Amino acid sequence: MAAARSRTPRQLLGSTGLYSALAVATVLFLLPFYMIVRNALSTDKDIMGAEWQWWPSDVQWGNVKELFDDPSVPFLHSLWNSMLIAVLMTVGTLLVCSLAGYGLARIPYRHANKIFYLVLATLMVPSAVTFVPSFVLVSSLGWVSSLRGLVIPGLFSGFTAFLFRQYFLGFPRELEEAARVDGLSYWGSYWRIVVPNSLNFFAAISVITFISGWNAFLWPLVIGQDQQAWTVQVALSTFITAQTINIHELFMAAAVSILPLVLVFVFLQRWLVQGVAQTGIKG
Repeated sequence: MAAARSRTPRQLLGSTGLYSALAVATVLFLLPFYMIVRNALSTDKDIMGAEWQWWPSDVQWGNVKELFDDPSVPFLHSLWNSMLIAVLMTVGTLLVCSLAGYGLARIPYRHANKIFYLVLATLMVPSAVTFVPSFVLVSSLGWVSSLRGLVIPGLFSGFTAFLFRQYFLGFPRELEEAARVDGLSYWGSYWRIVVPNSLNFFAAISVITFISGWNAFLWPLVIGQDQQAWTVQVALSTFITAQTINIHELFMAAAVSILPLVLVFVFLQRWLVQGVAQTGIKG
């Protein structure tokens, strides 16, 4: 209390301005989520009506059942596809990119720097340039409308491998050297020493990768040509077409589709913050 009373008017004004700015930013951040939930529980007439209502007078909980019973859009199956793809991409990306980053950071060989520069060079190539060749390759392998075609092309990320390399460069070498003295190979050191002591960083990368896999749209749209291969993002796009506009189902589908991301963020936010703080671009 004494400290609060001793603060100068300038300090009080600065704190008031800071908290006011944070409050405004919070409202602006939450406004789209409010709009999604409000419109998801409204009728098309309430959404498109001239008179604005902060909350629907007659909440349409039946919109949930209508969404999952819609025969033209297999939304529940699309949710399952997105969840499966996001999980597989997260696990695969963590394994492939962490091994690549560990090899670049720790295993000495003649052309290590050249390979590292080649990995960095992939970051300079626009995705639009590789999109068509990737589709031709996947099509020639017969992976169109298949889980392999949706997951495997996205397992390696040059940027994620770069982040892992930078992190492993700052990992204490003493732990690995002790493991090497005990007879562990590079794989043993990676799996039994490095990974258990890097869970915060792995959690941060997994959240980012999961969100990216869940939100992917263009590649699943092209590869998932069969309705049974649709992801949730592709299913969302079908509610507004040249022939039909289904506003309330679109908003309900959007509300349902963001729920897994909110849950992932809520449960992993502590590890996410710690992991991002440990990315330290150093070395």
